[in-house]
Amino acid sequence: MKNKINNASLLIIDVQNDFCPGGALEVTNGDQIVEPINNFQSDFDNIVITQDWHPKDHKCFASNHKLKEYSMIEFPYGNQILWPKHCIQNTIGAAIHDKLDTTRSSLILRKGLNKNIDSYSAFFENDRETSTGLDGYFKSKNIQNLYICGLAFDFCVFYTAMDGIELGYEVFVIEPLTKAINLNSSKTQAKKAMLENNVKLITNYVN
Repeated sequence: MKNKINNASLLIIDVQNDFCPGGALEVTNGDQIVEPINNFQSDFDNIVITQDWHPKDHKCFASNHKLKEYSMIEFPYGNQILWPKHCIQNTIGAAIHDKLDTTRSSLILRKGLNKNIDSYSAFFENDRETSTGLDGYFKSKNIQNLYICGLAFDFCVFYTAMDGIELGYEVFVIEPLTKAINLNSSKTQAKKAMLENNVKLITNYVN
């Protein structure tokens, strides 16, 4: 793309140390998308970066239940995967990857602060009721088109894209600028659901 995209925002989802190689919840090759994302930013006047920001006693952590990581339990709002401890507030793991260019970002949105509710989407926490305020921010800026990249394709990128569609945005996921956890075929399932719900997957992006 050579020209600015009008009425659009680039959402860079959770490009944090704990989701990159060596991190507590490593996404394979997660760091390989950082430079391409930096190059993509020049197409946008509005850029939002999200950041997982959990308290250490968050109930989505398996160790806080003394249960096996990646097991599933019932929360008041539904099924919840129990994750390794990750992105704990004010730790190196929670920091945005140091090679990600944040100088052009309009907003850095922290999510997952409530210890009782996990938060995948940039729009809502997992109870599907608690809003992050991002929708109101976009509407105030007359943003209509969302381009989403980051980590991970099958969780936080996926839920953000699906909520974006539900809220009435035109949603594009730049698949080469994402990486997936792929837990129990979650990548395939997420891709199928996005396509069925009018999320547009950009698969041939090259810097």
